[in-house]
Amino acid sequence: MLSRPRVMRGLAVAAAATMFSVGTPVPPRAEAATAAQLAQAAYNRMSNAQRIGQLFMVGTPATGLSSAASTAIGTYHVGNVVLTGRSTAGAAPVRALTARLDRLATTGATAGVPLWVSTDQEGGNVQVLQGSGFSRMPTALTMGTWATTTLASSAGTWGRQLRRAGVDMNLAPVLDTVPAATASTNMPIGYWQREFGHTSSVVTVKGGAFLSGERAADLAMTAKHFPGLGYVTGNTDTTAGVKDGVTTTTSASIAPFRSAVANGVPVVMMSSAIYTRIDSSQPAVFSPTVVTGLLRTNLGFRGVVMSDDLGNAKAVAAWSAGERAVRFIDAGGDEVLTVNASTIPAMVSAVTSRAATSSAFRGKVAASVMRVLTAKAAEGLLGARLSLDGSFGPATTSALQRWLGVTVTGTRNSTTTRALQARIGTTVDGLWGPASMRAMQLYLGMGTDGARTWNSRTVTQLQAYLNTQL
Repeated sequence: MLSRPRVMRGLAVAAAATMFSVGTPVPPRAEAATAAQLAQAAYNRMSNAQRIGQLFMVGTPATGLSSAASTAIGTYHVGNVVLTGRSTAGAAPVRALTARLDRLATTGATAGVPLWVSTDQEGGNVQVLQGSGFSRMPTALTMGTWATTTLASSAGTWGRQLRRAGVDMNLAPVLDTVPAATASTNMPIGYWQREFGHTSSVVTVKGGAFLSGERAADLAMTAKHFPGLGYVTGNTDTTAGVKDGVTTTTSASIAPFRSAVANGVPVVMMSSAIYTRIDSSQPAVFSPTVVTGLLRTNLGFRGVVMSDDLGNAKAVAAWSAGERAVRFIDAGGDEVLTVNASTIPAMVSAVTSRAATSSAFRGKVAASVMRVLTAKAAEGLLGARLSLDGSFGPATTSALQRWLGVTVTGTRNSTTTRALQARIGTTVDGLWGPASMRAMQLYLGMGTDGARTWNSRTVTQLQAYLNTQL
């Protein structure tokens, strides 16, 4: 794979004083300096609308870009996407989709900051991307019975499959601990066998193996659903007022999340349940006590806090779309996830209005934007990118060679050709002709045109795809 320049594993919180006037932030740790500097440079070139757009992740079907999602990116400057539903067509059309999404991150839309493209690839009943190029994954409960080394190795394979499809964030692993006695009645997790085990120690070890395996494959990962959905009955997606009357700030079920944070997970997703023994007044996703107090202060999490779906979930239906976004950010959250793209205008408008009238909220927005940008920088998304000029010059060749893991010379040679032929699944003979061209075009998810050698159409699509691999 084309290696991303990971400048750090743990994420620095590059705090900003206000949204509209931000000096160069002092990174909390020396090793965070490069990521923080890249993030600051991106922040400085953004308009306020583009900065706010980084705080949203919008859904689009995995089978193709919706017009609503396209509008969210182009008009409302949304900086992140989640592929939803199910696709069984294999990796090639996903590569075409992710390359198309990458091209939407224009100067006007996102100030050229690439989108985080994510999906739910947990395994079992929750595997959005399927078909050729994606292994069929077992449930997490099955994974939890495997040897830790086997699980980590398999997770690495699954992670590479996602990365080669142009996905750079997996909304996994589930680190909720569901007691065995109540697993069948735990509708969000246990019923679907989404948990790695029935004790926090098993979840910590096996969930950690999944996490480390996919992180090693160059994926940003999301530990969810903090502080855990193991002691609820209702599903927050379909039920209002879901409550956990068991979990406290010192419960053993917090341990898997604490371990993930200690091991540098870049993103933590909040639960939308109410935890009556922590904050009985509101869902965790809106609770400063849970987000800022427990996750950020107690566990010391310095990365990106993401909401669970705030677009369609019944657990938050009592609040307007705009209120949901504002309350989450005000509680200390960073990334508003909404599967329903039609909620974006109201959400963005509400956040923009509150930031314009409240200096305290404006400061929270600025800090959140910097956390998102710093995380993207740490994952390599703010590095140099290829121009989509259709010319197979030294820059494109070098990028291709890095992706293939061969010596970077900037000049195409038989070693590069053979490695590329092996990667795209055609005859490995070092000779690039019509068969190789057809295989390349099919790999990229584009229509074949009978070309006998490289043409600008294919090179442009290759360049767009390689940008998703940076």
